[in-house]
Amino acid sequence: MSRRAIATLTLAFCVVAACALPATAYVPPSLRALSHDVRTIARHVPAAIALDVLDLDTGYTAGFNASQSMPAASTIKVPVMVEVFDQLEAGRFDLNRRVELTASDKDYGSGDLCDAPVGETFSVEQLLAKMIDISDNTATNMLIRLVGRRSINAKMGELGLRRTHLAQDVRTDDWAIRRALRTSAGDLVHLLALMAHGELVDEWSSKEMIGLLEADQINTLLPAPLPENIPIAHKTGSLVDTLNDAGIVYAADAPYVIAVMTTALPSKDLGRAFIHTISRLAYADELQSARWRTQITPATTDTSPDVPYWDAGSPTPNPQFPRR
Repeated sequence: MSRRAIATLTLAFCVVAACALPATAYVPPSLRALSHDVRTIARHVPAAIALDVLDLDTGYTAGFNASQSMPAASTIKVPVMVEVFDQLEAGRFDLNRRVELTASDKDYGSGDLCDAPVGETFSVEQLLAKMIDISDNTATNMLIRLVGRRSINAKMGELGLRRTHLAQDVRTDDWAIRRALRTSAGDLVHLLALMAHGELVDEWSSKEMIGLLEADQINTLLPAPLPENIPIAHKTGSLVDTLNDAGIVYAADAPYVIAVMTTALPSKDLGRAFIHTISRLAYADELQSARWRTQITPATTDTSPDVPYWDAGSPTPNPQFPRR
């Protein structure tokens, strides 16, 4: 990408970030403008992008191409983890179960288990930690073999994930992996929202999975522009021309779930810049939304029905959004 193109893109990011600020005292949550902001940015992004943001307090969502099927890359490891915990809950095995490494499990693209000798065994607990925390592909393939691809796909279908599909093991050097591992920003957000509410498998499993995601050691995408004290439970994904990140952000008084997916990137620098910008915007929007909710009291809404909570250019208020 030329310096001029990067400069133009950077300027577009800055303009959109400035425009996201509220113009009046009574405005909707800033998330309501996020889709428009993303479209403004997207005109300057020569790549395929998709995102979804869910406010956990209100259930309000904002997205762009949220239902579009995209290369999942390593974000597919979240569905794998979910099925492992589902079978743990069903009593098919426990965290101490040993799984033997086979030659066909090995993938050298990510992680360190590929260097272990064939025949060595690892506990399910160890494999989960390696799969999520350092995105180990070999550990992932061992867990896929343990629980079965069909079971993973069936569970995602039961949960309502229509764009999530695992057609083969994780193979870094296989170009077909772009088509074999698929999901959408909306699917990832739905899955993580269930987890955040303690409703994915069961409450204990949800907490354990969140703990694993919080330990993710790859923090160069969604977490990068956030304050260091903001916890985030997330999973990244990367291919040659693809960067993804999806997670639960525990912002004070404004927890939210976010997934940003990019593919057909001319450079990964562009993908990182885009994900950073969306993460920064979503965080600012959520904080503004939380402040807005605390400023609007029941007395104000009851006695002043004509107060313009939404400006003329905003969409019709979501009736599920609580006016407090």
